[in-house]
Amino acid sequence: MRKDYLHTTKEWYSIEAERVLQKLESDNTKGLSQDEAVQRLNQFGENILPEKKKVSKLIRFLKHFNDILIYILFIAAIVTALLGHYVDTVVILLVAVVNASIGYFQENKAEKALEDIKKMLSLKAQVIRNGTRTEIDASHLTVGDIVLLGPGDKVPGDLRLIKADNLRIEESPLTGESVPSEKKTEALPLDTMLGDRINMAFSSTTVSAGTGVGVVVAIGQDTEIGKINQMMSDVEEITTPLLKQTAKFGKTVSIVIVVIAVLIYIFGHFFRHYDSTELLMSVIGLAVAAIPEGLPAILSIILAIGVQNMAKRNAIVRTLPSVETLGAVSVICSDKTGTLTKNEMTVKTVEIRDGDFIVTGTGYAPTGDVLNGDQKVDFRMEPILHELINCFKICNEASLGQDEEDHWFVKGDPTEGALITLYEKADIEHIPVERISTIPFDSEYKYMATLIEGDNHNIIYIKGAPDRLLDMAEKEKTKAGEKDFDRHYWDGKIIELAQKGQRIIGAAYKVIAKNITTIEHEDIQDGIVFLGLAGIIDPPREEAIEAIRLCTDAGITVKMITGDHIDTAKTIGREMGIGDGTKALQGKDLENMTDAELEVASQEYNIFARTSPEHKLKLVKALQARGVICAMTGDGVNDAPALKKADVGIAMGIKGTEVTKDAAEMVLADDNFSTIVAAVEEGRRVYDNLKKTILFILPTNGAESFLIIASILFGTLMPLTPLQILWVNMVTSVTVSLALAFEKLEAGAMKRPPRSPQTPLLSGYFIWRILFVSVLIGGGTLWMNINLLANGVSEEMVRTITLQTIVISQMFHLFNSRSIRGFAFNKDFFANKAVFVVSGLLILLQLGITYLPFMNNVFGTTPLALGDWVYPFILGFVVFVVVEIEKGIMRQIDKAKIK
Repeated sequence: MRKDYLHTTKEWYSIEAERVLQKLESDNTKGLSQDEAVQRLNQFGENILPEKKKVSKLIRFLKHFNDILIYILFIAAIVTALLGHYVDTVVILLVAVVNASIGYFQENKAEKALEDIKKMLSLKAQVIRNGTRTEIDASHLTVGDIVLLGPGDKVPGDLRLIKADNLRIEESPLTGESVPSEKKTEALPLDTMLGDRINMAFSSTTVSAGTGVGVVVAIGQDTEIGKINQMMSDVEEITTPLLKQTAKFGKTVSIVIVVIAVLIYIFGHFFRHYDSTELLMSVIGLAVAAIPEGLPAILSIILAIGVQNMAKRNAIVRTLPSVETLGAVSVICSDKTGTLTKNEMTVKTVEIRDGDFIVTGTGYAPTGDVLNGDQKVDFRMEPILHELINCFKICNEASLGQDEEDHWFVKGDPTEGALITLYEKADIEHIPVERISTIPFDSEYKYMATLIEGDNHNIIYIKGAPDRLLDMAEKEKTKAGEKDFDRHYWDGKIIELAQKGQRIIGAAYKVIAKNITTIEHEDIQDGIVFLGLAGIIDPPREEAIEAIRLCTDAGITVKMITGDHIDTAKTIGREMGIGDGTKALQGKDLENMTDAELEVASQEYNIFARTSPEHKLKLVKALQARGVICAMTGDGVNDAPALKKADVGIAMGIKGTEVTKDAAEMVLADDNFSTIVAAVEEGRRVYDNLKKTILFILPTNGAESFLIIASILFGTLMPLTPLQILWVNMVTSVTVSLALAFEKLEAGAMKRPPRSPQTPLLSGYFIWRILFVSVLIGGGTLWMNINLLANGVSEEMVRTITLQTIVISQMFHLFNSRSIRGFAFNKDFFANKAVFVVSGLLILLQLGITYLPFMNNVFGTTPLALGDWVYPFILGFVVFVVVEIEKGIMRQIDKAKIK
């Protein structure tokens, strides 16, 4: 068989089974011969997924140095080494290594998504070879093999089914379907979407009921799971908004530093006639002053603190920058099954001819009631309802159980599990009934029938698809007795329940003679009495509804992208507040769209049904093409490529597959959609605090640069040595500014729209504020310097007072920076204890550098008299008051703009 021919044939579902066997040169009774199987194994390769080239731990560690701000640190290290300050060089390099280590150890979980997908391929496969049933390693499965499927089996490759006996396969991890797919063998139209290909069995899915036989049409990377594997390999890594902004900020800082340094050197050389070596040292000091050495480390530390806070709120973040990215998310694309809904089928409605009943409670836990209006049903007054629920229990192969954590689960078909839960909720006597004979459910005839013993007769109870039972029914049961079947009435009820997105199950019975102990299909073709209907849904998570409302308040759009049916998706969407309940697109609608049309549709529609993994990935790309910061949630393998491509991929921790978790940046430990809102909240808090930190740190560099530039321009004493500059920079960056990481969420942060990804890290106001405070601190310190030197104070003493003045002024400015616009003294003034702790620590450090002899020797400082401390504290207080006045003026300007 030609390999190229096989690769050009993809639509196996559209070809009759016999023709498929012919094309694959296989036989459904004999299978392949052993020699042919070996030959094909050599031709097509093993049934495994290709290995992804692994990146060594060293390379992964070194990648954390690939950042413009880290380059600036290295430049600072080279500069200090050239100056001969080797202690400074070691300190700066240590900062760079610590910064990289924080990122590396936070993200040290290797990319295991492809390995996890490989693990999903089953270990063994039951095949027919040489006319004999045999068990082989799934990796040795090849195209044309005849595979036998039974309950609990994991499908070893993509199969075209040639026989299906009540075969149902759980495909939700791949297609998003909330109920097992009922399989048939007939050929399907060419435009049949993945979730509707009921004559196919896909690799990694699980047989939930029945048996089947299929011929292998795809193995390894050619399977649907293999395509997902390839999509994940092809997805390009994206850069988060914060990394883009910090990279741009770093480049800008670098350019500004170089330009100013060159201009100052030229001015000093030609207009002040400084000695070249002395001038070079001064300019190098200027560069050291201007470089925010501690900023990369403090950014990583703040992000790491955000990671820890999110973990406490059940959101496990795998990559540091994703913390901040969450705060910029404007669209959350969510899978439905298991994410917005519980993936636990639940009976919500029960219909008999004499009334409609509501069932409370969700999931498989048997807690809830059957209500008639607002009243709990008295089953003594509702014998037909009683019999209907008993019918659902008698015609049932499922059972309920509890795990070690008391979570309820179903053994068997989820729909039958929902009916068992209904039976357990009903306030009726639970009497075991012995079955005499059973016709098991089969998708060909769509019903199950069970014979039980009655008092003077036997009864056949029937449960199945309502359209099938309606065709069979001759009578219907009412309180007044049996009467002629009203098909029109029940058709209306079915439409009514279907429009609510409910899956409908019907029930009926037939009385037969006492001596009949076995039943066949012919026994239930007449004399059937219809009992009623049950409407079943995969219920929305209650907490998710509130979370979606909060997202809307925060300007975040939630979009549902599901593999489920469009009516179900619209109904669930309406209940959850997604879309208007009427507008929705299907995967086949997306197939024929151009990229431009898809971009428009991705923003116009909020509900997408019957989607494949490719559609989810395309929608994420379309949104990103419109400049949208997009998050994608999911729990199935089919969600993994879209999760990896999204700006923030969010996986379910409990029900999510390992593939999904490892493709995501964030994992919800509690599978709770509302945790995303908490994570967004934390993301916005982190970003606000990052901006506050920058607003606090940069005036230090600005004030030092202002002093050095002024000293060169005016030919006065260099105010600080390079080593003193490094001390000031690091003590303000890595100690004091760390307190801002613990500031609470700004009031109204979750009421404002997400920021645009084009928003610069430093807005016009931020640039003004940084320059304003830099000049305020630098100018005040320069004026103080000139006066001290004029009064004959020694250079060593002046430098020590200057160092203290800049640091103490920044400590006062820390309290300004706690709120960008708000008044410093507010109800949350004492809420952040870290501010007061670091202020105390800062004072201890400043006392140490002033009074400890070894620090005097290292940093060139000298002890101060008590009266000398007046200068730093007075200037610090002045800075605090002036900045608060400026903030007050800005608040008034803001109010005027609103009016």
